[in-house]
Amino acid sequence: MSPPKTEAPYVHGSAPKTAILFCNLGTPDAPTPAALRRYLAQFLSDPRVVEIPRLIWMFILHGIILRVRPAKSAQKYAKVWTSEGSPLKVWTDKQAKLLQGLLGERGHRVTVRYAMRYGAPAIGATLDALRAEGATRVLVLPAYPQYSGATTASVVDDVARWALQTRHLPELRFINHYHDDAAYIAALATNVRQHWAEHGRPDRLVMSFHGMPARTLALGDPYHCECLKTGRLLAEQLGLTQQDYQVTFQSRFGKAKWLEPYTEPTLKKIAAEGVKHVAVICPGFSADCLETLEEIAIEARNTFLQAGGQRFDYIPCLNDAPAGMRALADLTERHLQGWPTQEAPDAAALKGQLARAQALGAKH
Repeated sequence: MSPPKTEAPYVHGSAPKTAILFCNLGTPDAPTPAALRRYLAQFLSDPRVVEIPRLIWMFILHGIILRVRPAKSAQKYAKVWTSEGSPLKVWTDKQAKLLQGLLGERGHRVTVRYAMRYGAPAIGATLDALRAEGATRVLVLPAYPQYSGATTASVVDDVARWALQTRHLPELRFINHYHDDAAYIAALATNVRQHWAEHGRPDRLVMSFHGMPARTLALGDPYHCECLKTGRLLAEQLGLTQQDYQVTFQSRFGKAKWLEPYTEPTLKKIAAEGVKHVAVICPGFSADCLETLEEIAIEARNTFLQAGGQRFDYIPCLNDAPAGMRALADLTERHLQGWPTQEAPDAAALKGQLARAQALGAKH
């Protein structure tokens, strides 16, 4: 283990400051094979993401996958890349700024920064920057409503690695999940209703969550159960029966069994059964990204239409929707409880109050 980094000397009497670290999964720097190779090497090297014997996996990753997959993935990213960059990075940056604004309107004097578990800005570098700005308390908010060892726990791992190299640690808190948070569910329901009001109600609503290997459920990961609960609560908010919606899992990788039912085969099946109009929402993604814009809005759409379906609607993620941002602000505010984040009176006002209190005390 390397020794802690050299840090700026501690300044006695410094006012405590609170920061929010909003963490999302990550994105390559550009839609190019070289950028994808760097990104995938970091992402797929995480033992939280791929839980097979390390030596075997490293041989497969560097000997096969990183020779083939970057070029294919780059083509997919190119389909959704914007003039501002990766959609995930654009939305996550905007969400962090909006969150700071909302908390500021509620009187909280906090700094909100975003970081990516893989790629830039890195979690460690962002925590270094927050400490340099004087942050003495940091609330870590992963952008994952449902807890998984491959996502939420991996964020905690990365914060811990940074902590091992840091001498003067800030107080740290972590939000593990908010899959059943009432405001989050209400925001999703509002998003769906608004889409239906503009585009019509479908015959079936498919709620597609990111997949995980099936063995993670047997190993104790709560992700599958939390996805099902999110789906059930959202259906209840929308007044749907069990025949009106279905929870599925996308983004399967490799040949092992993953959580079922899989999204694209389900879309084929319901099209063959005569469902003509389907809408798909991805409640586990806080912001639109490759997995929603390319895998669902493009590939899954083609799958459904080619299987005999007539109309496919993709319902965007919450992104910067006001209800979704308020839900994040509510969640953050609850987890800040006990930390004095309210705007403090200025020094002159405090000095005046003290003088008046002393004068009052002298009279008695």
